[in-house]
Amino acid sequence: MAHSDAPYAAGKAAARAAANGGVPASGRDPSEPSNPPRESSSDPSTTSAAPETPQAGVERIILDDRAIRRAWMRIAHEIVERTEAPERLYLIAIPNGGVPLGRILVDNLESLIDQRVPLGILDTTLYRDDLSIRGSRPRLRRTEMPSSVDDRVVVLVEDVVNTGRTIRAAMDALMDFGRPSEVRVVSLVDRGHRELPIKIDHVGKNIPTQSTDKVIFRRADLASSAEGGTGEEILGGADAELELVVRGGAGS
Repeated sequence: MAHSDAPYAAGKAAARAAANGGVPASGRDPSEPSNPPRESSSDPSTTSAAPETPQAGVERIILDDRAIRRAWMRIAHEIVERTEAPERLYLIAIPNGGVPLGRILVDNLESLIDQRVPLGILDTTLYRDDLSIRGSRPRLRRTEMPSSVDDRVVVLVEDVVNTGRTIRAAMDALMDFGRPSEVRVVSLVDRGHRELPIKIDHVGKNIPTQSTDKVIFRRADLASSAEGGTGEEILGGADAELELVVRGGAGS
């Protein structure tokens, strides 16, 4: 007569569980789920943080004057380390915010290489790709280029890079002044939302933002003024106290 080994196997399993204090030999408590949830093993330092966006209309200081100048000195060191012939450097600031940053960067580079790097100012207004669809005539800003850029290592200086369209316009405008041997881009902040394949070579800080947020680079002592302290003439020279803030936009 055929018989089953199930009762015998069940008896042995019960004996082993009793010997282990009631825990089966597999080491797993039957009350525990068979597939407990796993914690992520990704390193938080390598993942993108979610945007810490202020509410609509509320401002949050991202970089104060000290942090801006510390980041800009670091970038000066990076530029020097990467440039075999520092005498060929040529900084070109994009108004408005790039102008005071360009002046600070010139001073920083001079302290490192004991040379005064030329600084130009390049208005990109007429090279924008939205001129034909703008409802109003854009205001032109000044352009000051001390010399040709032929065979120079040009460093475009911008305060905030977003879609990349201003940098694209600056590169088009730059070609009217010669043929540089290399063009780099340096920016205080990269806020993302790129629409063109523009790469920043040296960046002060990467800031995740919502597309509706405003990122404002300004003089700290004029933050409450009607102009907001953001115009080129208001931003002033290298000694002005500066700050960068994010203002929450609609839907934030």
